[in-house]
Amino acid sequence: MLANLTLGVMWIGLTCYALFGGADFGAGLWDLLAGRSGPGAPRRALIEHTIGPVWEANHVWLIFVVVLLWAGFSPVFAAVMSTLYIPLTLTALGIIARGAAFAFRKASTELWQKRLFGACFALSSVLTPFFLGTVAGGVASGRVPPGLAAGDLITSWLNPTSLLGGVLAVLTCAHLAAVYLCAETERLGQPELGAWFRSRALISGLAAGAVALAGIAILHADAPRLFHGLTHRALPLVVLSACAGLAALALLRRGAGLARPLAALAVAAILWAWGVAQYPAMLVPGVTVGDAASTHPVLIACLVSLAVGSLILVPSLWWLYSVFQREPEPAAAPGEPGR
Repeated sequence: MLANLTLGVMWIGLTCYALFGGADFGAGLWDLLAGRSGPGAPRRALIEHTIGPVWEANHVWLIFVVVLLWAGFSPVFAAVMSTLYIPLTLTALGIIARGAAFAFRKASTELWQKRLFGACFALSSVLTPFFLGTVAGGVASGRVPPGLAAGDLITSWLNPTSLLGGVLAVLTCAHLAAVYLCAETERLGQPELGAWFRSRALISGLAAGAVALAGIAILHADAPRLFHGLTHRALPLVVLSACAGLAALALLRRGAGLARPLAALAVAAILWAWGVAQYPAMLVPGVTVGDAASTHPVLIACLVSLAVGSLILVPSLWWLYSVFQREPEPAAAPGEPGR
């Protein structure tokens, strides 16, 4: 019971990282494709304005997942970190390079410097979710056996399922970012920018759907256990994800405010579908949740610590997001006192 509860809490954290951190990564892709410095400047300015206050806070969820995996399921942590250390190291380097480039671009004054740091920021925003997707594919396809570095260091993450996971991760992040940015343009009253991001949201959403459909054949051939779980036990979640995604695309023309929660639901549903399809195995095929879980005192300590910490973390993050989603107050007219 405690092991399942700990796993559920960890999966909630993973979902939050996919929805918030994923949108930040996707914004970096649209920064890369925003166009030349002239027409692309307003688009990049909107991206920077939108993710600037929260991009660093979103990595709290990744730290949360890693620490809980280490404390609650240490054999799985050891196997994943040792077998998949190459893509995980590249992920860490991508996060560091992305953050540094984002900060340095804001402080740069020369155009060539802005372009250099902008390219580093954008490319890191694409490569980081790709490598995270390959990690997920390696675990889901059963290429991470128990033990220290027991799996192949190359084929564990360079395989059809992992490559599918990497491509889907990039497209999903891009779609979430485009939908969120559409909503931001509506809030700020910038319809021209909204039209640009709306078209990108539609393209990325359709592309993600097409890759997911093509991935059915890949999973059937390369990860039959995962394919069976997705088409049986987790099928309702898969259908929910598809319906939510299609509804989000249909509603984009009416307003991104309606499409945003549906796009988030589509991503969350497919992530939980993976968990349900693989459960109770944490390392396919043989290491279950009960096998990998820490002792009851450790799990109790983890859950109590999480309950206490959430009293501080959740309101703080909610306040952070809500403050930067408020409508800006109109500037005071000349001669009028400021508010």
